Amino acid sequence: MRKIALLLITGTLALATWQCDTPVKGTVITGELENASNIQVFLDHVVIGKASNVLAKTDIDGSGKFQFEFPEGIPAGIYQLRLGAKRVNLAMDGTEKVVKISGDLSTIQNYTFTVTGSPNSQSLIGIMSGLFQRQVSADDIATYVDTVSNPELGAFVAYRSLGASGQFLDTQKKALAKLDPGSETGQEYAKFISSVERQYQSQMADQLIKVGQPAPDITLPSPNGKEYSLSDLKGKVVLLDFWASWCGPCRRENPNVVKVYDKYKGQGFTVFSVSLDGLDSRTSSRFGNEETARQYLDNQKQRWVEAISQDNLKWEYHVSDLRKWESAPAATYGVRSIPRTFLIDREGNIAAVNLRGAEQIERELQKLL
Repeated sequence: MRKIALLLITGTLALATWQCDTPVKGTVITGELENASNIQVFLDHVVIGKASNVLAKTDIDGSGKFQFEFPEGIPAGIYQLRLGAKRVNLAMDGTEKVVKISGDLSTIQNYTFTVTGSPNSQSLIGIMSGLFQRQVSADDIATYVDTVSNPELGAFVAYRSLGASGQFLDTQKKALAKLDPGSETGQEYAKFISSVERQYQSQMADQLIKVGQPAPDITLPSPNGKEYSLSDLKGKVVLLDFWASWCGPCRRENPNVVKVYDKYKGQGFTVFSVSLDGLDSRTSSRFGNEETARQYLDNQKQRWVEAISQDNLKWEYHVSDLRKWESAPAATYGVRSIPRTFLIDREGNIAAVNLRGAEQIERELQKLL
C-alpha cells in the first residue's frame, strides 16, 4: 500500500485564520462538537483485521472546535475519529476538500452526528445509525454491499455489522470480491473471512444434528400433561426452539419468535418449544428429602408456565421433561447453550440451525413455505 504522507496542523493554529473563501489545497477536516471542550482528538487509518494506524492528533478547543489539514489530500479509505473514549468512523473517496463534522460528544458513538463534504461518510453514518437503532437487518447489509459505490466501504460495513458469524459468509464474500485482491484491505479481509469460515466449518462438524438430516422425534408432556410429538407436525414447517424461563437471552429472543409465528401461522408454520426448566440430579442431591425436591420442581414448572403467558407464546406445542440440562431432547440435539433453534421443513428434515432474530428466521422460513 502506498505510503501516506500527511502533515498535522495542531490546534495551536486558530480556526479563525482559515477563511471559507480561501482556495483549499488538499483536504481540511473540521469539527464542532458540544460537550467536547479541551480534549484531544485522533484520526486513525483503519484496515480490516489490523490495528488502527494513528495519522494525526490535535486538541479540541474550549468551544468544541478542532481542525486537521492534509495539504497533499487524504487517500481513499476508512478512518476512525477517537475523541476521548468515543469512537466513530469516516469513509473517504480521496476527492474530499472540506469535510465538516458537527454533533454532540455525549451521543456521537451512536452515529447521531452529521458530516458534510464527504458523501461516503454520510453513507456510512446512515447505515451505522440504523444498526445502532436496530433498524437494519442482515438482508439490508447484503443490499448495501451490492449497491454501495465504494467497495472498501461495503467491506467495512459488512465486517463491522456481521462480524465473525459464519451464517453471513455469503455477504462477506460478496464484499471481498469487490475489493482489489492485491490491496492491503483485500488481503487482510480475505484472511479474516478465511478464519471465520474455518471456525464455522469446525462448529458445523461438531453439531450432532446437521442440515439435511431427519429431525429426531420428541415426545414429551405439556404443562397440563398432554403429550405432543414433533413428528405429528410433519407437513408443517416447524421452528424447534430450546429455551427456559430462567434464560435471559431466550426471553429477549421470544418476541422475535412470536413476531414470525403471528405472520406465518396461517401458511403452515408453527413452533415446537422445548423448555429446559426443571430439576437436574445435581440440584436434587442438595435437598434433604423428596418432598423438598418435589416442591422445588413444582416451583420450576410454575415459572415455565408463567413465562409462556408473560411472553405471549401462543402456540400450543410447549413440552418439557423438567430435567433442566439433563433434558433428553437437548442431549439428542446436542444443545449445550440456549436459545437454540432448528428449522424443520415439511418433510421433517433439518433445514437450518441456530437462527436468531425475526429477520433471520423469516428469511430461512420463506425458502420453505
